[in-house]
Amino acid sequence: MRSIHVRIIMVCAVLAAVGAGLWHLLPLDRGKGRPISVGTTDEVTSLDPAGAYDSGSWAVYSNVYQSLLTFKPGATTPVPDAAEVCGFAGSSLTRYECTLREGLTFSNGREVTAQDVKYSFDRMLGIAADVGPAALFPTLESVTARDRKVVFRLAAKDATFPLKLATGAGAIVDSTRYPKDRLRGGTAVDGSGPYVLAEYRPGVRALLEPNPRYRGALERPAAPVEVRYFAEGEQLALALRNGDVDVTHRDLPPETLSTLDPDEEGVRVTEAPTAEIRSIVFNLREGSVTAQKAVRQAVAALVDRNRIASGPYRSTVEPLYSLIPRGFIGHSTPFFDLYPDGREAVDRARELLRDADVDTPVSLTYAHRAGETSAAEAVELRRQLEGTGLFRVKIVSAEWKEFQKGYADGAYDAYGIGWLPDFPDSDSFTQPLVGRGSTLQNAYASTRVDRLIAATQQHVDRARAVDGFKEIQTRVAEDVPLVPLWQKKDYVLSSPDITGSQYLSDGTGIWRLWELSWL
Repeated sequence: MRSIHVRIIMVCAVLAAVGAGLWHLLPLDRGKGRPISVGTTDEVTSLDPAGAYDSGSWAVYSNVYQSLLTFKPGATTPVPDAAEVCGFAGSSLTRYECTLREGLTFSNGREVTAQDVKYSFDRMLGIAADVGPAALFPTLESVTARDRKVVFRLAAKDATFPLKLATGAGAIVDSTRYPKDRLRGGTAVDGSGPYVLAEYRPGVRALLEPNPRYRGALERPAAPVEVRYFAEGEQLALALRNGDVDVTHRDLPPETLSTLDPDEEGVRVTEAPTAEIRSIVFNLREGSVTAQKAVRQAVAALVDRNRIASGPYRSTVEPLYSLIPRGFIGHSTPFFDLYPDGREAVDRARELLRDADVDTPVSLTYAHRAGETSAAEAVELRRQLEGTGLFRVKIVSAEWKEFQKGYADGAYDAYGIGWLPDFPDSDSFTQPLVGRGSTLQNAYASTRVDRLIAATQQHVDRARAVDGFKEIQTRVAEDVPLVPLWQKKDYVLSSPDITGSQYLSDGTGIWRLWELSWL
């Protein structure tokens, strides 16, 4: 478990000057009979929970699908949702049992059964989509179902398994509507969550209406919600300024966030010290220049995180020197400890490349998701690396789906990507990111790291896993499959006539749209 609970701080603020213009106060009444409008730059890559492992898709899943377990706001221990009760059988931590609630139905009226739960997991693991969530369950050996009981058998001890069940990867689908061996096409959704997807236009709009059939741990929604999708943070900021959205979450541009004024009124701001991180990920496949460890170590030595934080991000992020961010057990700073800064960094990088007989300048391709801030970050990274004379960097920008396909196929030597924890535990930064067959698709594999990850998963008392987490981070800093760049806070901005926005996000990977309502 996390050593501290996520704290949510409410302050009142008004959006101040952005560029040459001023923010206008949001209108107090645009008709409260309409859906609450929530704006985001996150993208939904698939409505099928077997096919996506990204924040935009999972935000929808947590509202239209139901998992056996869920997290209440600010909690680090999951509670039953579709399940009536769940728990490990015995002390071995290799058999986990859940009993399904009685009377559950999908939004289409069909009964939710234990066989549907089994089908959902077998299907997700069987399809094993390149950018899907199967990598989250490396210890899951089998799932059986009888009557209302579901039994998960694990190949190894995993105290974090209940936390993983509470994520979008544990979404339960209707076995009669979702094909067994392929992803479901179209825009239809059959789940049992608190909302029904009434309308969906990819990249534009999702209309969510309260599901009258929902039964579970959550409050039933008080109002329908319209999610509006924006390609750029600047477009989202303009929509908020013009009063076209009532709530914004992920991601306003740094220029906007850096000008928030807590001394004025007009829009509510929820600031949560969550654990969104961003890293440079390296391609370790044969044929990529970054398959050579010395090249990766040289980049790790040369990256100046402070300039990235103060430049493209306007000091809205903080430098990160570890795989596990601050606020999670086992956090350490191995990339600070192992790699010097200043002039010594250049000397160290040159020595690493020379000793490995790597010709300089090293030419590499760096990719990022299309967007102004990511582009500015890429330019700054190129400036830092090329300024030493040791590297030549080609920058590639791609839309989200194309970008995902590119890194999964090994098309880039390195790429920048953000990461949000799936659940409030340090394991969410280790097994999915550096475990064998990780979701980063960069071909990194370390027997020692895999053993350490397995060892940390055996402790119910998570404090006993601290030493293992620290050693994992040291190994990662030595092997450099990735270079951590920064950690940021989470911001939710809302109109004064919206309540519940402080509960929308708390770092558990769940988007609680059902908490929003009109005052």
